[in-house]
Amino acid sequence: MANNMKQSLNLSQTLRMTPQLQQAIKLLQLSRMELETTIRKELEENPVLEENADLAAEGAEAQLEKETAEVPAPQADNPEAGEGGGENIEWENYVESNWKPPTAAGGGSEEIMNYENVISTTQTLFDHLMWQMSLHGFNDEEKAVASILISYIDDDGYIRVPFEEIAKEENIEVKELEEVLPFVQEFDPPGVGARDLKECLLIQARHLQEDTKDLVELINNHLKDLEKKNYEAIAKTMNLELGDVIEMCKIIYNMDPKPGRLYLANDTHYVTPDVYVYKVGEHYMVALNEDGLPRLRISNFYKSVLSNKEKTNPTSDYIHDKLRSAIWLIKSIQQRQRTIYKVTESIVRHQTEFFEKGPAFIRPMILKDVANDIGMHESTVSRVTTSKYMHTPRGIFELKYFFNSGISKTDGDSLASESVKLKIKALVDKESPKNPLSDQKIVELLKKEGIQIARRTVAKYREILKILPSSKRKKYF
Repeated sequence: MANNMKQSLNLSQTLRMTPQLQQAIKLLQLSRMELETTIRKELEENPVLEENADLAAEGAEAQLEKETAEVPAPQADNPEAGEGGGENIEWENYVESNWKPPTAAGGGSEEIMNYENVISTTQTLFDHLMWQMSLHGFNDEEKAVASILISYIDDDGYIRVPFEEIAKEENIEVKELEEVLPFVQEFDPPGVGARDLKECLLIQARHLQEDTKDLVELINNHLKDLEKKNYEAIAKTMNLELGDVIEMCKIIYNMDPKPGRLYLANDTHYVTPDVYVYKVGEHYMVALNEDGLPRLRISNFYKSVLSNKEKTNPTSDYIHDKLRSAIWLIKSIQQRQRTIYKVTESIVRHQTEFFEKGPAFIRPMILKDVANDIGMHESTVSRVTTSKYMHTPRGIFELKYFFNSGISKTDGDSLASESVKLKIKALVDKESPKNPLSDQKIVELLKKEGIQIARRTVAKYREILKILPSSKRKKYF
């Protein structure tokens, strides 16, 4: 009976915690930039919250407890407020209120760099094309059609949506689109506005200042053989010398199959680390990056409004509701930071060899390893590892980078899949261009190092590394 009552009590407490836990889970999944946006939005929408720029990070929780203790409880005749007033929430089951995480701010370590959210202001492909359109001499009707075409050009520089769909969506004739398209395809970068790879290459061929008759025929009729590097078949079909075919293929290989990517690559977003790992003596230390995150507190003005115990009106109820939301938000942020800190500490403990020797020495590690280490559920660890970044002496890594499955070795030990990928890449980098390694040959070479791996696994890792099959890596010239 006693056990049943205890279980029932625990269940009821868990249910009462649902709103707070839901918010904590939501915040845990956010990236740093999304978290900052969420906090800014709450500051705008909740009058009880205000930003305290002078609040030291290490004193934030003590300040919160002091402020919430000063807030008067909701009046007894307010049934809705009575269930969860600001200072009556059982936070001890939710967050250890005396936990104060180390922070990068004010740490005094020269190894911790102060990264800001930086977004480059380089011109996008869309802006570049619209600028060219404005200088092209189009009349108003042609400008309208060209603008529509440009709006459908994707990041690779292609128009992949069928003209029939564009015409229907934009209430325009297909003929009008087809008439203006050749002019858009004259824009920089060469090949932009194509509807498939063949058209993209043909556009770029037109830009060449030489006779392109044979080159155009090759692109039109022999792309499959070109992909397979079957130069002999192309030469035979086109009745050309093998050397001439190879020279044309060199020209095609120098073309850009995704001309729009040039502008996408320049649209740089610098990653802001959520946490820093730096070496002090023989040990690695973890510090949260609190820079740029607004530090929140409860407004003194609204605390004074609530201190008037004679007022039990809708305004007071509204303020109490906002007060609870404010406290939940602050505690949820604390929980998020605390969890990131604990997961990072566990990763550092498990992956010491990585920090000492580099990526080739990363160890096999799964979510369960960290979850068991810190006493949390695997799903919680999974949420923390996504879109959260760690600044280390070896570079910036997403937390999920450190989780790898294991590959068995003949000595009974295991090697992280990430290490195996690096070995495969190293083997390919050293191969002869004219005699590239097949997947089976890579299996045999890894076996000599004591690594047991299937050919299909090598193929999968090769694809992840964006390494082409040996038949497509082979170079004839």
